This record gives sequence, structure tokens and C-alpha cells, in this order.
Amino acid sequence: MVFLEVEMSWNVLISPSQLDRKGLLLRKAIIVRLLEDVTNKRASKEHGYYVAVNQLKAISEGKVRELTGDVLFPVTFTCITQKPLKGEILVGYVDRILKHGVFLKSGPVESIFMAEKSMSDYKYIGGENPMFMNDHSKLEKDTAVRFKVMGFRWMEADRQFQLLATIAGDFLGPL
Repeated sequence: MVFLEVEMSWNVLISPSQLDRKGLLLRKAIIVRLLEDVTNKRASKEHGYYVAVNQLKAISEGKVRELTGDVLFPVTFTCITQKPLKGEILVGYVDRILKHGVFLKSGPVESIFMAEKSMSDYKYIGGENPMFMNDHSKLEKDTAVRFKVMGFRWMEADRQFQLLATIAGDFLGPL
């Protein structure tokens, strides 16, 4: 997947117990909370998967919330993200094998489906350890596979992308 560096604005909420007259402890609390928030959010449709906060650019003046005493700080920062693109070539690992296709995992993407139709000369072999096999190779659990992204969609409920993959093409398939 393509790595991108995006500039983002975010609101960071700091509890009164973390506030201090010395700016260093406040800055540290804001950074720690920002890292937690980005990790918990995981991904967005616009930016892709959040990999790392790169640089804290600005911390604006905080606004006190009257009921709780928490302080809301608008911050600007840069973040490294990964977003899948249609047509790109990726490497993933077989996670599950079903009669009608294979599920792969690649980096932060945990739901990549490769239909039996997109594995032209592979045949399904059932049993205790199911696999897809052809004359030259086999696809079984934990096999590394080079594949092409045919399409993807954003699943808001799961906060992740689902990809549709194929190994039809030159230099694609098990590694």
C-alpha cells in the first residue's frame, strides 16, 4: 500500500488532573492523548490506516468544558497513513480457505477476499487442511501471496477497508 503523509487537525481532550503550569507536562499529556486517540480511531475512509503520528505542528489555545473541567485543545499534526489503491500489487498471507475463495491479510488490512474465479487454474481440495492447488503450486494457510487489488470498499462500522483481489496476471500468485 502507498504510504502518505497527511496534515490533520484534531481536538484533544485533557482532564484537569493532567494540567500543569509547566508547559512540558501539558505538551506531553497532549501528545500521549493524541497517540491514544489516533490508535483507537485506527483508520478513516479519507486517509486510510493511521500508521504513525509524525510531527506535532501546533497546539491552539484550550477551551474549558464547564461541566467536567476538561480542556479541549485543537491540535495540528502530520500523520503517516496507508491507503489501498485499485490496481496496486501487494503481498499478503492466506488466513482462511473456503470452497468459493480465500481470505488474505496484508499489513493493517484484515479482510481481503480472492474468489475462486480469480484463481484461474487452481482447484479446491477439501479436508482437514483445505487448500487450492494447481500443477505448480498450492495455496494453504499462511502461504505468502502476491496479488492485485481489483477493488475496495470502506466499512464504517468496522473502521476498515475490505479488498477484492486476484492472482490473474504476470508474476502474481504464491511466493
